[in-house]
Amino acid sequence: MRRVCSMFVRLCILAVIGLQAGCVTVNLIEPSGPVKEVQLSGTGDGKVLLLDLSGVISSQDKEGLVPHPNMLATFKEELTKAAKDEKIKAVVVRINSPGGTVTASDILYHELREFKIKKKIPVIASMMDVAASGGYYLAMAADNILVHPSTVTGSIGVIMLTVNARGLLEKVGVEASAITSGPRKDMGSPFRVMTPEERGIFQSVIDSFYQRFLAVVQEGRPNLSAEQIRKLADGRIYSGDQAKAAGLIDEIGYLEDAVELAKKKAGLTEARVVTYGRRGEYQNNMYSRLFGTSTGLTGLANLDVLSMVRGGTPQFMYLWMP
Repeated sequence: MRRVCSMFVRLCILAVIGLQAGCVTVNLIEPSGPVKEVQLSGTGDGKVLLLDLSGVISSQDKEGLVPHPNMLATFKEELTKAAKDEKIKAVVVRINSPGGTVTASDILYHELREFKIKKKIPVIASMMDVAASGGYYLAMAADNILVHPSTVTGSIGVIMLTVNARGLLEKVGVEASAITSGPRKDMGSPFRVMTPEERGIFQSVIDSFYQRFLAVVQEGRPNLSAEQIRKLADGRIYSGDQAKAAGLIDEIGYLEDAVELAKKKAGLTEARVVTYGRRGEYQNNMYSRLFGTSTGLTGLANLDVLSMVRGGTPQFMYLWMP
């Protein structure tokens, strides 16, 4: 222990000296590095790749002591690596997310759909605790969708997050003003009341994103008519049984059932189940890296909702936010 402490003190002294001299850079914390394959179970030459998508869907970088790519960058890196591996015969995407921003959700869907088309292998979505809104949107890129008996899914729709801090500012004696080039330039500002005309403009944008969502569901669930989808897409959530009865998912099953279905659709009697991880991550079974992530309201910290009070722009979301 003394030796470790002594080495740390020496590194700190070197860092201080380097800063004073202005000619030495000391990196005490190394980056996490590229993703590497980790075998979880099974035997055989073929592989079933297990990908994990947990938490609020966002393109924001993850903060912390160790630099870590954001969700979109990580997912793209994993799909790119998988596309080059000829032994990967099927993919299972484990989804545990209440959704997130409209654009980030659509990018993940696009990347998974393009991967499936180019790689020409089966892709199975396995829903965990929550796969709602943007999480459900992503699942539309899969060939089959399995949910746990206790999964919450659905919430097909769009929500715009905004904050009105005018009353608070008046109480503390602060007034905010904006100089704009046009009357609608500061629409959505948290420092004043939204006008009916501005609300109508925002509603038109939300309606456009909503139509995009409906179109994605129509492509992913061809068994449902446009009229059926619209009735189901009023923002409500569904249990696994309810989603299956409505035709929004295919089967009720556990993660191992999703892996077995992937093997069956790939024509494999046996296969190695593998995943990707970074240096320092411990993974030894199918549920590693999944639990302990923020999927509910606590995960909204990733979106920095309070930034809207500080003058940020409204957020358009494919998000279940009760």
